[in-house]
Amino acid sequence: MTQPSGIPHDLNLTEARPTFVTHLECAMTGEIYEADTPHNLSRVGRPLLVRYDLDGVRKALDKAALTARPQDLWRYRELLPVRRTEDIVSLGENATPLIPLPRLSEKLGSGEILVKEEGRLPTGSFKARGLVMAVSMAKAFGIRHIAMPTNGNAGAALSAYATRAGIRTTVFCPEDTPEVNISEIAIQGSDVYRVNGLIDDCGKIVGQGKEEAGWFDFSTLKEPYRIEGKKTMGLELAEQLGWEVPDAIFYPTGGGTGLIGMWKAFDELEKIGFIGSKRPRMIAVQAEGCAPIVRAYEAGEEHAPRWEDAQTIAWGVRVPQAVGDFLILRAVRESNGYAMAVSDREITQGLAEVAQTEGLLLCPEGAATWAAYKRSLAEGRIGKHERVMLFNCATGLKYPLPRAEQSLDRHQPIDYARFG
Repeated sequence: MTQPSGIPHDLNLTEARPTFVTHLECAMTGEIYEADTPHNLSRVGRPLLVRYDLDGVRKALDKAALTARPQDLWRYRELLPVRRTEDIVSLGENATPLIPLPRLSEKLGSGEILVKEEGRLPTGSFKARGLVMAVSMAKAFGIRHIAMPTNGNAGAALSAYATRAGIRTTVFCPEDTPEVNISEIAIQGSDVYRVNGLIDDCGKIVGQGKEEAGWFDFSTLKEPYRIEGKKTMGLELAEQLGWEVPDAIFYPTGGGTGLIGMWKAFDELEKIGFIGSKRPRMIAVQAEGCAPIVRAYEAGEEHAPRWEDAQTIAWGVRVPQAVGDFLILRAVRESNGYAMAVSDREITQGLAEVAQTEGLLLCPEGAATWAAYKRSLAEGRIGKHERVMLFNCATGLKYPLPRAEQSLDRHQPIDYARFG
């Protein structure tokens, strides 16, 4: 995907285009909810999914029209919920690159390995996709105060976009959230609090404070529009691959919004005639210290009970319980995929291996997908001919890195032979 020449850079943000949202639907029961009004969960406490007039989209949008648009996530506006250009909140959500790992592929004797490098987005993570959509809809609804629990990157994205939109935000983080995330959230305008608990403990504070504090709950999947923003990962990668899909996608899975969103995207793309019926196998990657989805998958269950004493260096997937657990498991099973947990040791080793072999610095969650792919290949769960997509969900620069200890004393003789 290259930027078309002579096209205004902000065309997708300013040009009036038709919109096709028809209603919202409970992901569990199918109950219909009115569009264009704010919602949290459905009456049975499950996520709401945005539905579109896809026949209308098919008539209004073709591949040639997309080619002529700037390369940002707003190019897909016919498949997005924001109706008015004046409600779009943007910090420059450009398409993220697909980076091949040819040396590692050769080393393993495998098929093509591609990394979707989401660290290039505003605030340095794929959380920008979901939060830019959710905040734009909050602006459209006139919401004035938003609260959210976060392990770091989602709070940073919320803080940036809500400040851009003039919306007040209050964010709650586990007390061991990396300092860089806390500082980022604070400097971008949020009231941020450390909580002596995990992300679901923070979520309870958000939920319990709705009435008394008057905020709108932006917890993962407790509003309908973060899925629509994360959906653009699936739309974008299909376009980048010439309207094909990879054989398998390895996705770091905490709340699972992106995995759910991509599965939705592929369904919508087929219904508007952009792709065929082939689907990638969806592999949900978790850490051994917090693997509720893996446990439920292996037990054949539809829901994933809370994981007690969750611990991992991959903070983004340290989610003890996901409200959309059944949607994650449904996508995994329908795609003939699976759920896999990797150890913190494998994550650390994988991060170093990719950086030292390919020059690509992954975040721990991204390194978890590499570790899962490598083990899957060794176990025969992925074929050596298959093209796979790994998701690096944030820039590795936002995470602690091993200290480099070598030094030189310029006042002492230097043995230059050591550098040979």
